[in-house]
Amino acid sequence: MAGGHEEALLMTADLKRRIGHYATQWQLDTAGAEAVFGDLLRALDSGAVRAAERESDGRWKTNAWVKEGILLGFRLGRLTDRSVGPLPYFDKHTYPVKSLTLGDGVRLVPGGSAVRAGSYLASGVVCMPPMYINTGAFVDEGTMIDSHALVGSCAQIGKRVHVSAAAQIGGVIEPVGALPVIVEDDVFIGGGAGVYEGTIVRRSAVLAAGVVLTGSTRIYDLVHGTTIETGEVPEMAVVVPGSRAVTSEYGRALGLGVYAPIIVKYRDEKTDATVALEAALR
Repeated sequence: MAGGHEEALLMTADLKRRIGHYATQWQLDTAGAEAVFGDLLRALDSGAVRAAERESDGRWKTNAWVKEGILLGFRLGRLTDRSVGPLPYFDKHTYPVKSLTLGDGVRLVPGGSAVRAGSYLASGVVCMPPMYINTGAFVDEGTMIDSHALVGSCAQIGKRVHVSAAAQIGGVIEPVGALPVIVEDDVFIGGGAGVYEGTIVRRSAVLAAGVVLTGSTRIYDLVHGTTIETGEVPEMAVVVPGSRAVTSEYGRALGLGVYAPIIVKYRDEKTDATVALEAALR
């Protein structure tokens, strides 16, 4: 077991070194660069490497070299025709559709969904049509990506997450050092919600329908009487869309308000019953 772990670390270090070599070249050795990019794509597909990882203290770190490798794939890519029958499909040759088999244990319901190569889907993931998962994304066990939902480039989605219909999980490829969107285990994201720009949604939080968050969005915690300015939703928090009054004379005169996400409570048994997924849907 230890030997296998050490071997994996050595392989990752070698891949990182090779990507670093080609990412800094102005004129690429195309054959060599495509070979290392192919190794990265397979490592992302298998979950062996990730665009971001959770450290033992709970903090998340960005693997900038992985993002550099993803960008290398776009530099190398040539527009190619991958159309199937009457369905047009033109994209970079370096980014085909992800190859899935029955053995992967992923439920991909027919109806226009797409999963790009270089993304990881764990066993038990459910993809409802039409939805889209982009390169570099990591989607862990038992998560449901519902209809018209998007999981953007490099987003990290935990176990047993429900990304509801029309929800948007933004992608963050550049700058390469920027943290992608992180959604930890057992989170519920309501319909039409949007999570962007490196926001972290901590374990078991609930985002109500229509909540929009970015890395710089202030979140107002009514329970503790505090303002969160770190772009991070606390564990178990229940966030709803709200508003706050505009304090300028002009704003007060017109009764104007601006959007403000609000923590109205922390998760309890009643919340769990409300957001629980029917087992039959899995």
